[in-house]
Amino acid sequence: MQSSAVAPLVIDPTGSDLHGESARIRERGPATRVELPGGVQAWAVSDPELIRTLFTDPRVSKDPYQHWPTWINGGIGQDWPLFAWVVVRNMLTAYGDDHRRLRRLVSSAFTARRTAEMRPRIEAIAAGLLDELDAAAPGDVVDLREGYAYPLPIQVICELFGIEDRAAREEMRRCTDSFFHTSAGPEEVTHAFTRMQELLRDLVAAKRETPGDDLSSALIAARDEDSRLSEQELVDTLMLLISAGHETTVNLLGNAVHALLTHPDQLALVRDGRAGWDDVIEETLRAEGPIANIPLRFAVEDIPLDGGVTLGKGEPIIACLDAVGRDPGVNGPDAGDFDVTRAVKEHLAFGHGVHYCLGAPLARLEAAIALPALFERFPGMTLAAGPGEPAPQESFISNGRRSLPVRLKG
Repeated sequence: MQSSAVAPLVIDPTGSDLHGESARIRERGPATRVELPGGVQAWAVSDPELIRTLFTDPRVSKDPYQHWPTWINGGIGQDWPLFAWVVVRNMLTAYGDDHRRLRRLVSSAFTARRTAEMRPRIEAIAAGLLDELDAAAPGDVVDLREGYAYPLPIQVICELFGIEDRAAREEMRRCTDSFFHTSAGPEEVTHAFTRMQELLRDLVAAKRETPGDDLSSALIAARDEDSRLSEQELVDTLMLLISAGHETTVNLLGNAVHALLTHPDQLALVRDGRAGWDDVIEETLRAEGPIANIPLRFAVEDIPLDGGVTLGKGEPIIACLDAVGRDPGVNGPDAGDFDVTRAVKEHLAFGHGVHYCLGAPLARLEAAIALPALFERFPGMTLAAGPGEPAPQESFISNGRRSLPVRLKG
């Protein structure tokens, strides 16, 4: 077992230096002890093969109700910044048969056909947002995150789930922001979780009364026809799909735009046809993935690793996805560089195995539509930010920026 004399690496809850922190975690070995907000100790795993192994190992659980003694014994309060990540009953926290049951029910509603059918609507949403941005005068600075990278995926996911009320959409957005705000205070944490649950229960009630051709109605129908899905699981599944369904895409779009504007040579390769937009998307997922670290998993029993390290029974585990994409041992000595022509762009941005993200095809589709449309509309776009700007989000889970100031026209 790793020596107790080695102090845990304290995770910065503000995420001020995600890449530097990932490198420090990686330097300490495939698995190392870290301290999360609230003094919670965990194992951070950064080796890609070990992550793949643990993601498919039955000795690793996502269910704190069964396998995290600290949670079971009441050691985690509702004011903990990661409370919403462990209290819910959905695929995020399910283990074994429960995970297979929930994933099967969600998969039956979240189909490839439904995703593909969203293309015309995504194109229309992108075109409408670009028209609004086009009203900016030459030289004006606009926040592209607020005007494009955020509203596009939030509108897509809300339409997919039949959320028509604009006020409810805005509240859900604020709640989701708080879930990823890992330095949030107790009042914000408690309010966000409670309010999101209220909003989703209202949505379920409305959709039961007036079903539509949307994912919310499909999941409610699955719940009402199959008693194996509890009402709490229904609400929490909606919470997972709606929150994660737009947050990752917001960051994917914002990070891709930022990378291209700060690497004009790479943008030139795309414009010259020497690289494609799929290359941009995959390289962004590798070098600037939308999720830096995934919490939490738990060791069901002692899991011995090479080098005398043991993940102790009941100990939490986080997967460091940012460390994987930027690992020189995986993607070469220049793994820290953004290079759309890179032959191998290995990453785990959407997970692995049975836990692979169901929304990955939708996120890629949105990016494949939104990015070329943006750069075709505004070929002279430039970043309007100084060195070190814009500031990152205050999160060690989410990898994104609080804003994306640009000049769309010269």
